[in-house]
Amino acid sequence: MKRMMTAMIAATLPAAAFAGEAEVVSNYADMAHAVYEDSLIKAQELDAAIADFVASPSDVTLAAAKAAWLEARVPYQQSEVYRFGNPIVDDWEGKVNAWPLDEGLIDYVDGSYGGATDENPLAALNVIATPSFELSGETVDASEITPELLAETLHEADEVEANVATGYHAIEFLLWGQDLNGTDHGAGARPYTDYLTGDDCTGGNCERRAEYLVSATKLLVSDLEWITEQWAEGGEARAAVVDDPTAGITAMLTGMGSLSYGEQAGERMKLGVMLNDPEEEHDCFSDNTHNSHFYDGMGIHNVYFGKYMRVDGTEVKGESLASLLAEKDAGLSNDLGHALDHTMVELAEIKAAAEAGFSYDQMLARGNEAGEELIMSAVDALVAQTREIERAVSVLSASEIEVEGSDSLDNPDAVFQ
Repeated sequence: MKRMMTAMIAATLPAAAFAGEAEVVSNYADMAHAVYEDSLIKAQELDAAIADFVASPSDVTLAAAKAAWLEARVPYQQSEVYRFGNPIVDDWEGKVNAWPLDEGLIDYVDGSYGGATDENPLAALNVIATPSFELSGETVDASEITPELLAETLHEADEVEANVATGYHAIEFLLWGQDLNGTDHGAGARPYTDYLTGDDCTGGNCERRAEYLVSATKLLVSDLEWITEQWAEGGEARAAVVDDPTAGITAMLTGMGSLSYGEQAGERMKLGVMLNDPEEEHDCFSDNTHNSHFYDGMGIHNVYFGKYMRVDGTEVKGESLASLLAEKDAGLSNDLGHALDHTMVELAEIKAAAEAGFSYDQMLARGNEAGEELIMSAVDALVAQTREIERAVSVLSASEIEVEGSDSLDNPDAVFQ
């Protein structure tokens, strides 16, 4: 579903009003390169931690691999604002951050999970335990689990989006396992013994599970290498915005509006509250959803203010949408900045509550008024900042902008049909 942000015709604005667009989109591209490069750096650290873990499985090495995964999410979530407005990112993103996933495709699951469905015959395939299977009438040899098998055969197999075989969330599931706590406190609790060999192996097929985990992580690294190159000097994604600054401004506003509204406020937050369903959590196995929401919001904030703090503590900064908008309408620039600041306060409240022991799962429980208030206050702030982004579009863009919508926001009755 799309919503339309209407924009003024460029000819109605004085030509001088467009001064600075080139500098703004150049800084936008610099920030994109930095955030993806940071994501790559952290994925490489995750790859090293997982190599240590599978070489010597223990509680200690599993904890280190989990910590590396959590750290890897911080820069990546700040990159999501580059979705929606940049086709290169949109075409690529599903490889690394698709969710939710039918985890039974990958590994063993609890008996309550169920089996194959009409919508997804592979929902309970368990490829880790299945070295050969039928797909679209053909026999697939999965005797060796490789990055190529995951990327080219298993990911979105049979064109089913829930067949997520690659990316952060596949790795997350393999590290944490299913979260069987419902709306009670607690994340997945996969034991390190799921990666031991011989008689000490739990869950069966421990060597194949390790093959899958290593392959998925190496694939994540290579996918991030590719997208980082696209934003480097001479890269296609960079060229698409810097060679046409007007289109670049449109991409910036589209990414901000779509992530604010349909994706985060709608699909990732309000929908879970409406359904009281922890399966709608973005990082549902690790119970890291509070951080994912916070850093998504931070990514929007970064793009507007033209600043990104790198993982090494240095800052990428330059001309921004905020300064460009201030030249045209200082009051609106302040209004949008305040709206973005307010959203970060609301998202920080969720983050703080979760870190204090009130997990996002619990916030989603039916009848939990405190949890619903925390989440819906952030949803309301995201919707409100989208309204300010819409106002900015009318000043900064000469084009209509399509923004992702969500039934949870636009047609709530449809959620239950």
